[in-house]
Amino acid sequence: MLLTTQDLANMDKLPRVQLATTLPGPKPICLVGTRTADGHSNLAPFSSITHLGSNPILIGMVTRPDTVARHTLRNIIETRAWTLNHITREILPQAHQCSARYPDRTSEFEATGLTELFHKDIHPPFVKESPLRIALDLEEIIDIPSNGTKLIVGRVKLVDLPHHSPAPDGSLDLTKLGTLASTALDTYFDLTEVAKLPYAKA
Repeated sequence: MLLTTQDLANMDKLPRVQLATTLPGPKPICLVGTRTADGHSNLAPFSSITHLGSNPILIGMVTRPDTVARHTLRNIIETRAWTLNHITREILPQAHQCSARYPDRTSEFEATGLTELFHKDIHPPFVKESPLRIALDLEEIIDIPSNGTKLIVGRVKLVDLPHHSPAPDGSLDLTKLGTLASTALDTYFDLTEVAKLPYAKA
C-alpha cells in the first residue's frame, strides 16, 4: 500500500492523527505534572518526549498548537517548571484517563485517584505511583511555524528513583522499572530488552 501526500491530506482527522503518531514506532509515554502559580495541579500524558543532550541533560517535548486552551503549556510558561512521570501497567487506566479534557483548574490527580508527591524546592507535582520521576526547569520554547506546534526544552533538575539505581554505566533498566511505551492515541506496549551491545567503534 502506498500513501501519497494527497492521500494523507484527504484522510479524516482522527485516522490521520492515529497514523501519524504510529509512524515513528513506540515512544516514551509520561505523565507531565504542572501546577499554576497559585497551586492548582494538572496532569497530562505526553508521548512526544525526546532526549536532546547530556551536558547539561536536556529533554524536549512537543505540544500541539495552542489554538485552544493548553493547560500544560500555560502552566510551564507561567512557572517555568514541570515533571515527567513514567507510566506502568498498574497506573495505565488512570494515566490514560488524564488525556480527557477536564475543565481548567480541575485536578486530574483528584479525577483519577493518582497521588500528588512534592519535593522541596520543586513547584510542580510528581506522581507518587510512578517508578521514575524527573523534574525539569524551562530552558526555551521553540516555535515550529510549519504546523504551529512548539518544542519545549527543559533542563533536568532532579531524578527520583524510589526503588532503583542506575547501573555502573549510568543506564536505567526500564524493563525492571516496568515503564511503558505508546503509539497512536490509545495503544501501549511493555518494554522487553532484546540485547545490550558494546559501544560501536569504526
